[in-house]
Amino acid sequence: MKQNESEAKLAWWREARFGLFVHWGLYAVPAGVWDGEPQPSVGEWIMKRARIPVKEYERLAERFNPVRFDAQEWVNLAREAGMKYIVITAKHHDGFAMFRSASSGFNIADATPFGRDPLRELADACATAGIKLCFYYSQYQDWHHPDAAGNDWDYPDEAGKRFDRYMEEKALPQMRELMTGYGPIGLIWYDTPMAITADQSRQFAAAVRELQPDCLLNSRVGHGYHDYVSTGDNQVPADVFDVDWEVPATMNHTWGYKERDTQWKPAAELIRLLIDVNRKGGNFLLNVGPRADGTIPEASADILREIGRWLRTNGEAIYGTAPCPTFPYKLQWGEMTYRPGKLYLHFFTWRPGGIVLFGLQNRVKRAYLLADPDREVNVQQFPSDATQKLNRMRIDLPPEAPDPAVSVVVLEFEGELGVDKVQALLG
Repeated sequence: MKQNESEAKLAWWREARFGLFVHWGLYAVPAGVWDGEPQPSVGEWIMKRARIPVKEYERLAERFNPVRFDAQEWVNLAREAGMKYIVITAKHHDGFAMFRSASSGFNIADATPFGRDPLRELADACATAGIKLCFYYSQYQDWHHPDAAGNDWDYPDEAGKRFDRYMEEKALPQMRELMTGYGPIGLIWYDTPMAITADQSRQFAAAVRELQPDCLLNSRVGHGYHDYVSTGDNQVPADVFDVDWEVPATMNHTWGYKERDTQWKPAAELIRLLIDVNRKGGNFLLNVGPRADGTIPEASADILREIGRWLRTNGEAIYGTAPCPTFPYKLQWGEMTYRPGKLYLHFFTWRPGGIVLFGLQNRVKRAYLLADPDREVNVQQFPSDATQKLNRMRIDLPPEAPDPAVSVVVLEFEGELGVDKVQALLG
């Protein structure tokens, strides 16, 4: 693909910066408990960790009837949270399709009392709301299919498995169903390529690009057939990562719903993580695990709404920003994000009276609180220090922080952003 074509495809994703991940499937029925015993693994891996036979796991479908699922409510919550795209598990490692599939009867429309296609309903709601709909698909692991990877308790004969047969019978046909039945799709979030071959990765990429050329692919497709990089789960690079990238993150300790996992991260912590990811040039894909009845746990919904309240005031400092160059000293009070002509100072710890910022080479034309743009902040700039050779700036701050979680000061500056480097101090 030509560079300008790739740039055009990525434009919406770079602007978005914040998305909703949804892990929802049969694993929501046991909710982390099997045969009366809580399972230590993440919720969506219960079949693997408890080594549940396929025939037993299939019976969960008889109990899966999410009558309280409301696609519009989900989309409204994502919008309220300030999210621009939704990535939902169309098929996770357990092999259960969360859509009506002609390629496998092991799907929510044909195997459950629910009898509906929630992805179709979600596609309609997203289209109305202007939210990009995206699909997660486990292309290599499928614990339900005898020829796919991952199930060594029902299908122990690894040497006899024919992965190409699984691709031909199920995986590639389901990808074609997803690419043709739900309108424009923003991206396909493949997962766990493991021992997949280069040719198999190519086929999974082609299944998307031949039908929806503008649909993005994450790096877990394998072998370089991607448009952007997915980091490890909950893993944030230490500094600016000079590629297009995204971190998938949880609000608690699991992806799929676990009724006993109530260790929720505070909204302020997640806001600060969003800022940190954004400063380094990444997108933040934050997960919810809906219950088996189709509802999103109230605690996670409340956290999303709190993040959304912050973004309604401070979203300019997140959406569409570029990676922020590293300043010469670690900031003791927070982080910075950047767009041409503006630096956004995110104060995790408010400093009544003010701070000294080292390293900005540009002249600041104006400084103000993002929460109150008419309230200007006094700035004094000093020339490069003769010893350390660093530009200095005094920024006076009001006594009270505008926001208890994170307050933002905007510096509007002249020219292209220039940042000093640390100089060696020689005695």
